[in-house]
Amino acid sequence: MDAQVESSSKAQIMRSRRTRWLIIVVAAFAILGAGAAAWWGLYGRFHESTDDAYVAGDLVNVSSQVSGTVVAIDADETDYVQAGQEVVRLDDTDARIALQQAEDQLAKVVRQVRTVFTSRDELSAILAQRRADLSRAQTDLARRNSLGRSGAVSAEEISHAQEAVNAARQALIAAEQNLAGGTALLGRTGVADNPDVQAAATAVKSAWLALRRTSIHAPVSGYIARRPVQLGERTTPGNPMVSIVPLDRLRVEANFKEVQLNHMRIGQPVKIVADLYGGQVEYPGTIAGLGLGTGAAFALLPAQNATGNWIKVVQRVPVRIALDPRQLSAHPLRIGLSTRATVDIHETSGPQLAPAPRKEPVLNTDIYVIDFSEITARIAQIIADNAPSDLGRGASKVGPAHDGSAG
Repeated sequence: MDAQVESSSKAQIMRSRRTRWLIIVVAAFAILGAGAAAWWGLYGRFHESTDDAYVAGDLVNVSSQVSGTVVAIDADETDYVQAGQEVVRLDDTDARIALQQAEDQLAKVVRQVRTVFTSRDELSAILAQRRADLSRAQTDLARRNSLGRSGAVSAEEISHAQEAVNAARQALIAAEQNLAGGTALLGRTGVADNPDVQAAATAVKSAWLALRRTSIHAPVSGYIARRPVQLGERTTPGNPMVSIVPLDRLRVEANFKEVQLNHMRIGQPVKIVADLYGGQVEYPGTIAGLGLGTGAAFALLPAQNATGNWIKVVQRVPVRIALDPRQLSAHPLRIGLSTRATVDIHETSGPQLAPAPRKEPVLNTDIYVIDFSEITARIAQIIADNAPSDLGRGASKVGPAHDGSAG
């Protein structure tokens, strides 16, 4: 009897323990479920995140605009360069010789044109003389005609005077035609404005510009990422010499699943955590734009879903995230680093696509804007040295006007 009571008591204790543990487990799951529901309701449904996100940026390739041999490399990989700083220099011997030849040719053309101007002045003097001859012949004819009425001058003399007038008139016509031909050749310009001088001056500018381009400058400020150019290498226009990365313009390209894009808008805030710094550094960012195609659509070999067996794969769309330059300065990143991006989608009033064209250029540089004042003054000096001042009055107008051009 005692054994039965003891056995019944143990069974009752076991049932009590099972009931208690079952209640604890159910309560725990209920708490977890309530916590998950609260997290989803208060935070989860308003945030989308992905770890398929990488640092991207601009890679500015610098190349030469003229052919030449590399004689100096002024910046190496990982070096910082400022916009306008020389990074590579080419041998300028050929360019200097070409410039000297162009200047000599300009001086030669100026002298040739000056000779033509002198000939025109001679023709003008001859024309004035022919007019004077005609005037004298006409005066002589009139006097003889007056004397002929009284019989003091014979008819033969009057006839000779008339022939002299006709000859003088024909000589005047010939002189006028010669002067018109010379004027048509020279136009109404001075030596400096003559088309032949203008062409020679343009050749001087071109040679001077080629000489300047033997010095290659950085178009933007940043760090040298690659330097494929080598000393002594013969380079041609278009060959990349150095690549510059402006670290203050780095961004994040986050590839979100297509099912996460429904509520994403331009301007929404984003939190970026880079694997480089871990959770110690959090980058605030904003969505700058949503990609217009999936990665598969722009792949070198896009998927051919219409052939063979097909398996649906969730696609990803790149989302561009702009970062704060001040944060990038305090905690630098590198192109290609892995990050995790979390987008706050509370506010969905923004646009999904850019509403208007960009008002400012993405990147710009003024290092290719050339000031031609130096060579223009040099050309004017060459003209002044090879033409009299009264003929070289147009020296200040040499060549096409340039406020600046891509050099």
